[in-house]
Amino acid sequence: MNRTMNRRRMMQGAAALLASGFPAPAAWAAPFASRRIAVSTRGAGRDVVLVPGLASGPGLWSGVIGAVPGYRWHLVHVRGFAGLAADANAAGPVVQPVADEIARYIGAAGLVRPVIVGHSMGGTLAMLLGLKGLARRLMVVDMLPEGAAMVGGTASGMGFLADQLGDYFTGTKAGRGYLAEMLAQMPGAQGSDPDVIANALRDLANIDLGPQLPRLTAPMEVVYAVGSDAAQANAITRTFRAAYAPKRDVKLLPIGPSGHMVMTDQPGRFNAALSDFLKAI
Repeated sequence: MNRTMNRRRMMQGAAALLASGFPAPAAWAAPFASRRIAVSTRGAGRDVVLVPGLASGPGLWSGVIGAVPGYRWHLVHVRGFAGLAADANAAGPVVQPVADEIARYIGAAGLVRPVIVGHSMGGTLAMLLGLKGLARRLMVVDMLPEGAAMVGGTASGMGFLADQLGDYFTGTKAGRGYLAEMLAQMPGAQGSDPDVIANALRDLANIDLGPQLPRLTAPMEVVYAVGSDAAQANAITRTFRAAYAPKRDVKLLPIGPSGHMVMTDQPGRFNAALSDFLKAI
């Protein structure tokens, strides 16, 4: 596949990874001071950390919180996404520093191995936190351990292209315009910083957690989206099974027909799956 085709696939994948959460209500207070993230809490009960995907805010989980009561939800908002000022995420790596800040929040809030649920890029963050030994249980929603695999590539093959794509999004008028068009079509993604998005995409294209999956000792469930086409759904299932094979006793659950935003495309089925997952705490 030539670079032009790779670039096109990467851009299509970037659009898919841009999660369409709804803006978080201004009334949500941030009890934790950080230049990378803001965290708000809702409800009471056992602790569950919810991490949204690329360009999403905590409003992504609004339907979940209302439908699955009985837990204290810790809602992460990555700075630079969904209307929150970029601050320290404005330049340089995003994914690993944000994972480190979520880990710092878990310690500062006195959480003892909470459940961590992450969608898309949030799934990568959830696995990074699991590798730190911070999670009691993990749910990854529609994300592969190798970020580049979400657009049909590999970390070794997509890293250079991701750098080019990041420069295109942030350094050219056409690239910024294209990114603005993508964000305008995704409710809740408006107000996301293009530099933070480009840096996060670059990080994801270079991350491959597959070799580290055997080190993840916490029980893990992977929910992934499938469409209505049976052949395509089978191909997606094979991809997820192969990618997560190194993780012992991982549970894989397809939900469809759905796009990338499983919790909004199939809220009833997703909420039921999450409720069952949390009952095992």
